[in-house]
Amino acid sequence: MAALKAYLDKKTGVTVNPLVPPRGSSPNVLLYKVMGKMFAVLFVRGAENVVLKCDPYLAEILRGKYAGIGHRTHLDRRHWIAVSLDADVPLKEVKWLATQSYDLVRSGLTRKQKADLAALDN
Repeated sequence: MAALKAYLDKKTGVTVNPLVPPRGSSPNVLLYKVMGKMFAVLFVRGAENVVLKCDPYLAEILRGKYAGIGHRTHLDRRHWIAVSLDADVPLKEVKWLATQSYDLVRSGLTRKQKADLAALDN
């Protein structure tokens, strides 16, 4: 979990918005966004999961390949996958999927947003 969190935090232009539970305890969920567009949801308490944006064709292949990849949120199951971090998906594969999610969202940014993101990278 900590390795994936550190990996996501290093992405260029990423902002992290914690969702704080009503009683004010520590956050259960971290929303990762690039230029205001969500690309990952990391569940930090309870069941360790990350929800990532995914190409619909790849999502179907991954659901067949790994028991730890499914759909567990209200987000559109065609475009989002939930990865259980304590299941059969190797960390290297989870990081690759996180990069794919980031790149997928980044490719949909406007020309101005892409220019602003490139300026952050320099």
